[in-house]
Amino acid sequence: MVTTTVRPSTVTPLAPRAHKAFPALRHLGPNWYASVMGTAIVANAGATLPYQVPGQRVACQIVWALSAVALAVLLTARAGHWLHHRDQARAHLLDPAVAPFYGCLSMALLAVGGGTLTVGKDLIGVPAAVAVDAVLFTAGTVIGLVMAVVVPYLMVVRHKVEAAQATPVWLLPLVAPMVSAAVGPLLIPHLPAGQPREALLLACYAMFGISLLATLLMLPLIFGRLILNGPLPLTLTPALFLVLGPLGQSTTAVNQLADVAPGAIDAPYAHALGAFAVVYGVPVMGFALLWLALAAAMLLRAARGGMGFAMTWWALTFPVGTCVTGAAGLARHTGLDAFAWLAAALFLALVTAWLVAAAHTLRGLFSGRLLPKTA
Repeated sequence: MVTTTVRPSTVTPLAPRAHKAFPALRHLGPNWYASVMGTAIVANAGATLPYQVPGQRVACQIVWALSAVALAVLLTARAGHWLHHRDQARAHLLDPAVAPFYGCLSMALLAVGGGTLTVGKDLIGVPAAVAVDAVLFTAGTVIGLVMAVVVPYLMVVRHKVEAAQATPVWLLPLVAPMVSAAVGPLLIPHLPAGQPREALLLACYAMFGISLLATLLMLPLIFGRLILNGPLPLTLTPALFLVLGPLGQSTTAVNQLADVAPGAIDAPYAHALGAFAVVYGVPVMGFALLWLALAAAMLLRAARGGMGFAMTWWALTFPVGTCVTGAAGLARHTGLDAFAWLAAALFLALVTAWLVAAAHTLRGLFSGRLLPKTA
């Protein structure tokens, strides 16, 4: 992993003094947004499962509220990071190992926003939920589209990378528009009938295409690196699960869009989009399961090799959650119990991964290992 240093001219004169203010914030990178994403997806996936048990809805509401609080705290902390440690923030943008995580900001906003309209509405009411989701969706979509351009641009013109450095982390800024495509349909029924609904529907399909084609360009680099250079370093091994993100999220997107298409676009297209949800979603979910098996085998190998906890463990949550929502969508549109069982099994894996990652993160925070109080 190569780290690019910041040129002296880019560091502000106040940087040395800023290091002494809130030193723990200096180590707070954009990768922390993954914890918000991983928490929000537990609520979102749990609320859409084909099987519901007593108390499940309440549990999802609690988890959503936790993700919303975590997002607010993290946004404040990251603002402090940029204010007091601007040199480090710029260094992150110039570091090819860290810059892709700026896509997580967009996905955190979108995941919490989608959860607001899925389960948060039970607590704050539908009008407030629509307003909150509209703000978070707009902000998350704009940031996601910007980062989908900015991060690859920096990789081309500023970062010095080699093929051996390719990791699934490179997918993060490219997946963000797909998350917009998956949660955008929640807002469509709340728009005026006619062109507003159709415009958002087609905009979501456009973002689906942006993310899908960009992912198809990047995946061969990632898989080629694994074949030619061997396994990822132990700490990075959980990042293999990030490949599930665009697969599960795109399946979720086409099914969510098919649900709202009849009220947003004319019948011939609405029927076609419903068929597309199944024709696209089933093969992609099949590949997702193949990759899940490969990633799980590599994770087991890394665990046996002494892999310790790192924030990369949060990669075991959100991507798996997108496969839960994708399988649940296929269960709705095909009526097959097999997809409902798959969604339930993946959800149990998601909850387990979230509990483990959350417990280790809290322990690392309280011990000061994750955010040392030294500049």
